[in-house]
Amino acid sequence: MRLTTIGTGTAAPHASRVASAHLVACDDVRLLLDCGSGIVHRMAALGIAWPAITHVAITHFHADHIADLPMLLMGWRWGQLPPRATPVTIYGPVGTKALLEGMAAVYGAWMLAPGFPLAVRELVASETVAISETVSLSAQPVPHTTESVAYSVRDGISRLVYTGDTGYDEALAEWASGCDVLLAECSLPDALAIREHLTPRQAGALASRAGAHRLVLTHFYPPVEMIDIIAEVAERYAGPTVLATDGWFIDF
Repeated sequence: MRLTTIGTGTAAPHASRVASAHLVACDDVRLLLDCGSGIVHRMAALGIAWPAITHVAITHFHADHIADLPMLLMGWRWGQLPPRATPVTIYGPVGTKALLEGMAAVYGAWMLAPGFPLAVRELVASETVAISETVSLSAQPVPHTTESVAYSVRDGISRLVYTGDTGYDEALAEWASGCDVLLAECSLPDALAIREHLTPRQAGALASRAGAHRLVLTHFYPPVEMIDIIAEVAERYAGPTVLATDGWFIDF
């Protein structure tokens, strides 16, 4: 399994970080986790084969996690020759179908019939789906918005858990127990802490409680980059910690 952090930023415009998106590659699966603003062109800049994406999973409906979804669908239809013919499945929490219908009302009905097979599948709490013969995807509600979920990706050997946007949550930590990589948001310093996002210390506590083998942090608002994130995480978590950048990757 390879994780590539395509977009490690937030709603705050940033010179080197676009909004949220991460790519999981395993066997014939290319799973895009979130599709925030700027990520389609970032994939091109990074040399990532965006036409090869097979599945998309969105965690919630904030613009910094979904804004480039129309761009990606448009790129597959009109941004490549020949146009895409292979199927795509978009996963998301309850409300995802209505979200796509709303986008289609703005951008055009082609979004629902883009010229290739497009399926939209809503995942309910703790549901697991097989997205290939070797890879499964499951969702877990998290405290951010009413629809927000985290995702777990398994290939039979390794497990990645992606928090999406979340506040600290014991249920999430238990659900993520023993994961090989915990890809966690790290939005704000303690001085600006809110219930809906994690601070470095909270991210460390989440990783420690989950017994994660490695912690990879993403979703940095500019104020959190002004503190010693690694040192604060280390107060709660003794394992290896990475501050992801756009284009960073790991094989595990």
